[in-house]
Amino acid sequence: MAKTIMVVDDSISIRQVVGIALKGAGYDVIEACDGNDALVRLNALGGQKVNLIISDVNMPNMDGITFVRELKTRPAYKFTPVLMLTTESQEEKKEQGKAAGARAWMVKPFKPEALLAAVQKLTMS
Repeated sequence: MAKTIMVVDDSISIRQVVGIALKGAGYDVIEACDGNDALVRLNALGGQKVNLIISDVNMPNMDGITFVRELKTRPAYKFTPVLMLTTESQEEKKEQGKAAGARAWMVKPFKPEALLAAVQKLTMS
């Protein structure tokens, strides 16, 4: 059975590029346009397993770090790994992400091969 990955980004083009790379590698992909949208979609799944969440940091309505904090309060997703995929590269932001519960950080622009390598590491469970 294919592993499921949620991609949370307000940029349609980033969601498309990440989605194409992931689908090409055999993953099922769920897309969300911001943190609020992601939480609504996760609620609709009713606790169905999501193997990884890839989230941007800077988004309208609910930013990525707030989203990760909210996500980690939900028992079904408490241990779901989160990869932050963002233009932010400051240590302070990375520390905030880590404190919220993010497991990895990748800076845009990114190489699809590097993203897939990180995804593979984070979904080996």
